[in-house]
Amino acid sequence: MIKITKEEVRKVAHLARLELNEDEINSHAKQLEKILEYVKQLEKIDTKDVSCTTRAIEVTNVFRKDEN
Repeated sequence: MIKITKEEVRKVAHLARLELNEDEINSHAKQLEKILEYVKQLEKIDTKDVSCTTRAIEVTNVFRKDEN
């Protein structure tokens, strides 16, 4: 498991202008570890034959003819 230190959480909180107490720092460190572990799992998925997308649902513009 990827280890997130309290110092790393404090640094990110400082950059985000967040004031966190010790309990929140510990909680966020654990949550960030879980998120990074999930990302690590996703990196194992073979996506070489999957085309890139920008959104889950295809969006198309519908144009109409200009009329006076």
